[in-house]
Amino acid sequence: MAHHVIETENNYQARTTTGKITNFVDTRVGMSGIVREFGRKIFPDHWTFMFGEVAMYSLIILILSGTFLTLWFNPSMASVTYDGTYLPLKGVHMSAAYSSALDISFDVRGGLLLRQIHHWAALLFMTALTIHMLRVFFTGAFRRPRELNWVVGCCLWLLGIFAGFTGYSLPDDVLSGNGLRIVDGIMKAIPLVGTYLSMFFFGGEFPGTLLISRLYSIHIMVIPALLLLLMAIHLFMVVVHKHTQYPGPGRTEDNVVGFPVGPVYAAKAGGFFFIVFGIIAFLGATFTINAIWNYGPYDPSPVQAGTQPDWYVGFGDGALRLWPGSFPWSWKIDLFNHTFVLAVLLPFMLAGVLVLFMFTWPWIERWVTKDNRVHNILDRPRNAPFRTAAGAAGIVYYSVMMIAASSDLIATHFHVSLNDVAYVLRFLWFFGPIIAFIIVRRICLSLQRKDRELVLHGIETGNVVQLPHGEFIEVHKPLDEYHRYKLVSFESPEPLAAQPNAKGKITGAEKTRARISKWFFEDRVAPVSPAELEAAHHHGHGSEAVEAGPKPTGSLGGHSHN
Repeated sequence: MAHHVIETENNYQARTTTGKITNFVDTRVGMSGIVREFGRKIFPDHWTFMFGEVAMYSLIILILSGTFLTLWFNPSMASVTYDGTYLPLKGVHMSAAYSSALDISFDVRGGLLLRQIHHWAALLFMTALTIHMLRVFFTGAFRRPRELNWVVGCCLWLLGIFAGFTGYSLPDDVLSGNGLRIVDGIMKAIPLVGTYLSMFFFGGEFPGTLLISRLYSIHIMVIPALLLLLMAIHLFMVVVHKHTQYPGPGRTEDNVVGFPVGPVYAAKAGGFFFIVFGIIAFLGATFTINAIWNYGPYDPSPVQAGTQPDWYVGFGDGALRLWPGSFPWSWKIDLFNHTFVLAVLLPFMLAGVLVLFMFTWPWIERWVTKDNRVHNILDRPRNAPFRTAAGAAGIVYYSVMMIAASSDLIATHFHVSLNDVAYVLRFLWFFGPIIAFIIVRRICLSLQRKDRELVLHGIETGNVVQLPHGEFIEVHKPLDEYHRYKLVSFESPEPLAAQPNAKGKITGAEKTRARISKWFFEDRVAPVSPAELEAAHHHGHGSEAVEAGPKPTGSLGGHSHN
């Protein structure tokens, strides 16, 4: 009994001490309100929301593994003679950066595993972030009040590209050297300031003497700080705004259905983090990536091929390869004593069009639809045919550029002409997005019509009955309430005619908006109205009344096939 009393007093003192510390911190920092608000935040449990979490957890793993690598990496371009344990390169002259990267891979315990975990985490971060942004785009989650959060996501995506580029440029091997040589050419193609930018960035004529140290500072300090800042802003906006959710019974713009952060969602998220970490560790331990010892130190004198950038960086290289070099105006133009290298500027301008549309799409769609309402209910992609088709066109546009970065390997591995590969990819670069837009839009409209058919007439059961007057009909099973609600609860905007302004004048911009609006919605498929549903309901009961034999369950009986 005495032992129990002593233990109770010790627990009480511990709780009192903890409470005092917690109260002290809270009175100075004021975090209890933020934590309490975040703990009450409701998160939907749909599986498509997990990709944002995967990106966040991958970023955490990136920072942890990168911290380990910084302890051993030497960001110097000073020439050294390699004397490590990798025999094929022993005695070879190389930069100190490349030598330290080899030491991390072969001489530091666990160094190769951490290198590969770091690289796989970067790939998974960009993959998860890209899929997350595609989910946001195709479901319309970027609409008011989340336009700025969409811009934050686009900035995260661009920063991820820069982080990957600066990261794989650090070892100073053939892969990084080729990539940096391309960057040098791009910088020098910029009129007026290009040469100065290159000299400043490389610390002199390429490859310079300060490049690796500058890239190192940017990679370990500037970019991670910006990534964490943008991630914090993104999470803050997620908490401030109501979370989006898919349509369903009981789900409205003001009512979010899901789980609170604490304790249910926090426990699930903690377990999910270790699942993501385990998958990345498995990839790093079993699949080799960026084998810098196979490439060797960078040497700018020979022409080398076969090296490939990471998939999310390759679209820039692919744009350069796709641009034709046979036209007279594709090389350069001399104006005002300055040279404009169009063979570099124009393909990058075309690649930048995709990024420009990414940033501005929420405002483009709002301008066309004149819809300034708050949207917390997501769209099914098929119910927004134009947006879905535009997204598919963008994916094809990006994918063709990404594939073009490997055009030489495609030609050598499949034993086809490099020129033929270039011609096919050039055709797909310009006409592929148009073809994808047309096909995907028609598929969406067809799926909408199929949804109308299901709502009005139900699901085909395969049961065929003969009516007393000799007609044969197939009995259809009506949809349950949840699936019916899912198929009818969406908006289908009609083309909006040009509207006069406050002075009663229809401007040219408004006429352009009206034409685009017609292009957006002229083939719209309207959702089933209550009157149509009621008519189909009565038609179904009438059919059931004359059926012979056992009746199927449900209320929307038969739909005759004449």
